Amino acid sequence: MMSGTDKNILADKESLAEELAAQIAAVLDQELQANGRALLAVSGGSTPKLFFQKLSEKDIDWAGVTVTLVDERWVDETSERSNAALVKANLLTGKAAAANFFPLYTGDETPVAGLKTLEDQFSTLGIPITAAILGMGGDGHTASFFPQGNKLSAALDLDNQNTFIEMHAPGAGEPRITFTLPALLKADFLALHIEGEEKQQVLATALSDGPVEDMPIRAVLRQSEKELTIFWCP
Repeated sequence: MMSGTDKNILADKESLAEELAAQIAAVLDQELQANGRALLAVSGGSTPKLFFQKLSEKDIDWAGVTVTLVDERWVDETSERSNAALVKANLLTGKAAAANFFPLYTGDETPVAGLKTLEDQFSTLGIPITAAILGMGGDGHTASFFPQGNKLSAALDLDNQNTFIEMHAPGAGEPRITFTLPALLKADFLALHIEGEEKQQVLATALSDGPVEDMPIRAVLRQSEKELTIFWCP
């Protein structure tokens, strides 16, 4: 394991979801106590559903929390592929229904067309990322940093000053919009949430030698700017 990486191994999905929710709630609450506002960036997919449900019941000042996405498919919320729809159905319920939501899909025809609008809106929001929770695909992608992504190098460039970038890739399905890696590394707390033996093997491969372009999660694992906390269960 890289220096600057901490790994939490939990017994099962229920325990993992509860532990991750407890830690994220504590990080958000600390920021709320200090500054009255907090920003949470979460990932889509099926893995975080139980975590979302656990987090939604945590007793913090949700009215001061803004929830956004690490990345998003360029689809409307009516699509079953929408990460925003997933978050609204599983996280922005219960106590967390009081939270604000910052979507990445702007309604423009393409992610490129929506980039300036999104950058402007995020700048106006004026909240640094308090906590960001990443996922990881079987191909070693995280956020929308996909192998063979058309903007992969720029997305991972730590000198990139942009907050967002568009991404097209063979394994991505739809066009995507994603936070850049340097923007995600500004988060106070950065986590990777994975489950199952298959993902454990993908992680082990990613931790071995090999090009970042083949498994973009390596860019997160190898960077030295921010400690990464990994949450995993069998």
